[in-house]
Amino acid sequence: MRKLSMDELNRKSVDEFKQSDKLSIIAVLENIRSAYNIGSVFRTADAFLLEAIYITGYSAIPPHKEIKKTALGAEETVSWKHFENAGSAITELREQGYKVYAVEQVQDSISLEKFASNSTDKIAVIFGNEVSGVEQTTIAECDGCIEIPQLGMKHSLNIATAAGVVLWELVRARILNN
Repeated sequence: MRKLSMDELNRKSVDEFKQSDKLSIIAVLENIRSAYNIGSVFRTADAFLLEAIYITGYSAIPPHKEIKKTALGAEETVSWKHFENAGSAITELREQGYKVYAVEQVQDSISLEKFASNSTDKIAVIFGNEVSGVEQTTIAECDGCIEIPQLGMKHSLNIATAAGVVLWELVRARILNN
């Protein structure tokens, strides 16, 4: 085995990325304290061709040096929008026909491996604050909650890690269903 060169990776240019068909998945970031985490989600959204990122509350927005450091330019390719609060983002998502799910540990949550959706479903997933998670008022507005199965003691993942796990699983299901 040998590592592939940058040329062999067939990376899209910024224009090619912007013109590419995106998956109807939007990541919503609610009150994320760390701009590094936000940048990581931008990079993940770029990797998986997500429709957009909606940033809510006091979360940092581009241009921000810490977002830029971890996004590695994805903040320039991925569409994003800022909302004063998650409720405003949810209202817009519903108007656009999205089903909205919080990624949170709640009563009657759907375990990630059991979450089913059509490849044509428009889905938004909300990731919450590093300490307090998704706000209860936000959860009340969602169509449901997705929970990442965890087997250890902590039952807590960094938001960037959680986003990578959930978003890949949603993308993987769409790739397999096409």
